[in-house]
Amino acid sequence: MIADTPTLGSAIRHEWQLDPDFLTVNHGSFGATPRVVLAVQDDWRRRMEAQPSRFMRVVLPDALRAAADRLARFMSADGKDLAFLDNATTGCNAVIRSLQLKPGDEVLVLTHGYGAVRNTVRYVTELVGARMTEAAVPFPNPSADTVVAALSEAITPHTRLAVLDHITSPSALVLPLARMIAACHARGVPVLVDGAHGPGQVDINLSTLGADWYVGNCHKWLCAPKGSAFIWAAPDRQDGLHPVTISHGYGKGFLEEFDWTGTRDFSAFLATPAAIDFHHRIGGPALRARNIALAAEATAMIARRLNTEKGAAGDLAGSMGVVRLPLTGDVSAERARELRARLLEARTDVPLHAQAGGIWLRLSAHAYNEMTDYEKLAEIIARVLRS
Repeated sequence: MIADTPTLGSAIRHEWQLDPDFLTVNHGSFGATPRVVLAVQDDWRRRMEAQPSRFMRVVLPDALRAAADRLARFMSADGKDLAFLDNATTGCNAVIRSLQLKPGDEVLVLTHGYGAVRNTVRYVTELVGARMTEAAVPFPNPSADTVVAALSEAITPHTRLAVLDHITSPSALVLPLARMIAACHARGVPVLVDGAHGPGQVDINLSTLGADWYVGNCHKWLCAPKGSAFIWAAPDRQDGLHPVTISHGYGKGFLEEFDWTGTRDFSAFLATPAAIDFHHRIGGPALRARNIALAAEATAMIARRLNTEKGAAGDLAGSMGVVRLPLTGDVSAERARELRARLLEARTDVPLHAQAGGIWLRLSAHAYNEMTDYEKLAEIIARVLRS
């Protein structure tokens, strides 16, 4: 059993503005920002609006670089290799749309890859007569060996880039990323990591991971304000990399191009160090381990209650878990959407995904959650399914 410390679970829920009458067990989709971090963001906004021209020209450049340095240190990286973005999908677009593809080239994605990123690959490859290819992720209950083998089998002499998820969105698999990157590099294939769910959920060391590019969200598991994300590029992969919006910094280098793409509200970026402080205050590495253990216990309990199966366990499971719903007949995406709408009506935000011949429920575990939340979730699911 998970023993919640007195500072976590319901005892800490007041740190967020969460609706007490709604069962929040889906931190993975959009995160939730603590009050203290929102206060810091509001302070940055006040400073900006006090004198916008002075702020943008005098205050912002150094403040933005200081925030990037702090975020980079959190992931054992150098700030000069990291720039802020509004979300991870924007970072994936930047890398993929900077490729110089030719007809017949291939960009490899995972079958469990995030839909928006897969669409980006489709768009870019179709423009030039290249192809999107897929590595089939074994599911449910894969092993690291079977995942790496499936990836290796999908690489061809025409593969110009592999887009790998650190943690898959629909199936919540924490993939054996270092091994997968090594398998790609052994075949001469560079790797873009979609780490949308990585920061704050699992340990990340960008200096040793070996990725060519890594993009991630800070507004999910790290609890930064919405719209705080980043792109990290290895020093030898920055030349020729451009943001989606070309602006005044074009041709002047990685940071010049990415740090300013036009006027915007930079407060989400500037408040990210406060989110890192909050993350450490409530446990840091211990919090991440606690959330993973809580998700594992909750997933196992709901699977038992529904007399069904989990999607993953062990090293491939993180702070999210998936459980197959005990359904027969129609298990389409449309039915998943209908069931999710009914769950929202029942006042819980748990998402559902149609995959692997079934409809799977994905739960999340963060600091404000405890096992009683998942007991309530099991009751709601059973009631909706009975109806």
